[in-house]
Amino acid sequence: MLNNFYFDKKVLITGHTGFKGSWLSCWLHELGAHVVGYALKPPTTPNLFEICNLEKKVTSITGDVRDAHKLKIVMEKYKPEIVFHLAAQPLVRYSYKAPVETYEINVMGTVNLLEVCRHTPSVRVIIVVTSDKCYENHEWVRGYREDDSLGGYDPYSSSKGCAELISNSYGRSFFNPDNYEKHGVALATVRAGNVLGGGDWTEDRIIPDCVKALSENKPIVLRYPEAIRPWQHVLEPLYGYLLLGRHLYESGQEFVGAWNFGSDDRDAKSVRWVVEQITKMWGAPLPITIKQGGNPHEAKYLKLDSSKAKSNLGWSPMWDLHYALTKTVEWYKAYYSYEPMVNTTIKQIREYEESIYNKINQYELQVL
Repeated sequence: MLNNFYFDKKVLITGHTGFKGSWLSCWLHELGAHVVGYALKPPTTPNLFEICNLEKKVTSITGDVRDAHKLKIVMEKYKPEIVFHLAAQPLVRYSYKAPVETYEINVMGTVNLLEVCRHTPSVRVIIVVTSDKCYENHEWVRGYREDDSLGGYDPYSSSKGCAELISNSYGRSFFNPDNYEKHGVALATVRAGNVLGGGDWTEDRIIPDCVKALSENKPIVLRYPEAIRPWQHVLEPLYGYLLLGRHLYESGQEFVGAWNFGSDDRDAKSVRWVVEQITKMWGAPLPITIKQGGNPHEAKYLKLDSSKAKSNLGWSPMWDLHYALTKTVEWYKAYYSYEPMVNTTIKQIREYEESIYNKINQYELQVL
């Protein structure tokens, strides 16, 4: 549980204008945190950041994680206690077109962030967000665990594996848990699955592509319809990050290292299955077109084992995939009906929090 932990805390988020960053910024604002965001301008139009008027709720600074000097100035000025590093080039297909840019942002951006944190005395917690794709993918049926080999076929995936290695090195060299009493900084990395939810218009992601086709009454184009992914609502891993942040702040060295926050096995479904569910929920089934040939390599099967987070943090998924898709369609339908989306977004956050409370209460009743 988060309780009132984040109230009045100084939190810095890199990448706060992106999809996950905007949801996290909104949630932290609702929790009473003083949020400072450092990122480039929102990557799409429309975007969740502007739709929810987050520039009025957080201190938003336009900056690039490749600019270590500017990042240092921001950290010195605002003195955050907790840092969430979400800034990234997040797309597999784009990484084939721009591998150098992908490595500059995802690898050197992480180095810059950690190096600046190392020289910012106020920082007590650092959470580096990587990806489920950081693993060397053998197309195993079982989920990948935190101690499985890192790798990555494409530039994006390998850049996230690099970010993990860099974080591990900094964790040992400068934030070693054995010397926690001296430096006082707890560093962790987090890996999630394929997140979905309202407010995402990122290119080459299946939910935005699907919603765009439905809103324009056009066929839905799929590249890898049978690829299986660990789908989850965006609030699922974000709750894991927030929960981990609290534990790192309060118990330091006990919770450092890598953490998976993936969906349950039942929610590892094919792309085709997800699209069919969305079109049914939308109420306007559209034809599906398969794009044959010319597609760069993407993993066919990938899922995470989140046993560590379930056992040590008490975290677990609240919403199954069907309900997550229901909330996603609900959000987009509200948007295309010109409803006030700040209210819709906050309402879904509160519904998710209610799911947490209900699950805890059920557990306590079972214990009694």
